[in-house]
Amino acid sequence: MGSITEKILKSHIIEGNPSAGDEVSLKIDSTLTQDATGTMAYLQFEAIGADYVKTESSVSFVDHNTLQTDFKNADDHLYLQTVAKRYGIHFSRPGNGICHQVYLERFAKPGKTLIGSDSHTHTAGGMCCFSVGAGGLDIAVAMAGLPFRIKYPKVVGIRLTGKLPDWVSAKDVILEVLRQLDVNGGVGKVLEYFGPGVENLSVTDRATIANMGTETGCTTSIFPSDEIARKFLKAQDREQDWVEILPDEDAHYDEITEIDLSNLEPMIALPHSPGNVKTVREAAGMKVDQVAIGSCTNSSLRDLKIAANMLKGRTVSENLHLTISPGSRQVVEHLTDSGEMKYLIKAGARILENACGPCIGMGAAPCSGGVSVRTFNRNFEGRSGTKDHNRPYYAGRRKDIAFKEQYTRDLQARFRGGGSRLLQKGYGEKRRLYSGRSQLRSGFKP
Repeated sequence: MGSITEKILKSHIIEGNPSAGDEVSLKIDSTLTQDATGTMAYLQFEAIGADYVKTESSVSFVDHNTLQTDFKNADDHLYLQTVAKRYGIHFSRPGNGICHQVYLERFAKPGKTLIGSDSHTHTAGGMCCFSVGAGGLDIAVAMAGLPFRIKYPKVVGIRLTGKLPDWVSAKDVILEVLRQLDVNGGVGKVLEYFGPGVENLSVTDRATIANMGTETGCTTSIFPSDEIARKFLKAQDREQDWVEILPDEDAHYDEITEIDLSNLEPMIALPHSPGNVKTVREAAGMKVDQVAIGSCTNSSLRDLKIAANMLKGRTVSENLHLTISPGSRQVVEHLTDSGEMKYLIKAGARILENACGPCIGMGAAPCSGGVSVRTFNRNFEGRSGTKDHNRPYYAGRRKDIAFKEQYTRDLQARFRGGGSRLLQKGYGEKRRLYSGRSQLRSGFKP
């Protein structure tokens, strides 16, 4: 009679009544930090006086303040590296990639609990992790082995049926959810996806949906651990981490909503809210000044392979600025080995560092009064770094591509979201997340 959420929480509740609204204490298996929030979290952890982290794994990522325009960020990063070595924390150096993409590739395990000092920690829900964004002190306390306290959430079942049509992506699924719930409709709730349509979504599709589900205000989002998840982990040489976790046929949900994937069409979030969702048809016709592809929402290998192949043999409009922010070194290596990175470079795209970059206002600010179409998750006023840039539009990857000779008149040139069907192999070890080369399994088509 259990949902996925109930099953995971039941195995991790240390204290409290599992009833919606009641406080419970959870055992935390893993923690995640990024450098904008991690420094304070580790200072707090040191102040606690623990001799070593007590979690199964804790990871410190450097992906936010990577420009290091003066000594302050570099000093912070050196501290993060040394504190990781001292206390047994995995350290991801600058350039390894965006924390949520790398965590999905190298660390996410079905059925585990994860808290991270970044609101989009929910991304790991695409791999059936109960993953929650939290404050730095919560992270420090969890690393010291103490429980994490939350109010037991309601569970909203989102039943998916059908299959995504051509030109429709996982980004359109979560934009439809946001259209229905808006930016506060998920407060106090877990969004749990189930139904026959789930099997038509890859792990990185699911991660895109879980990531941007954060914008509903939900506690987290979660997907089943099924055969799709197993294949993804096998591709990462982590099949041993897979366990099957499915909702029971008679699972109880506090609310149920249904989305037929076959009926979706390309969507876009207009300024200045992720919940201001319209169809692309309604937004068509504007001149676009900038396109930015990447972020923890849409920077996977599949995302960028599609963008690269759409740009193959074409040139970006001279009146448009295109940036690409790959999600990880693994993604870049595959694009380089396949020759598809060359398509992006020859088209005139700017290849930025494997980091958050423009999504957090770290470079690539649009021109004054410009229109920027981005694959990111937040289009808040001023977030782009341009004071009078009052028109950030957030869309899926195919929507973001603009070709030679014209502006993006109809925003329908877009690329499909997420995808773990590209079988990938990466490398990781304690305190060093990347070395060597990765390979695609022969005979496997994306």
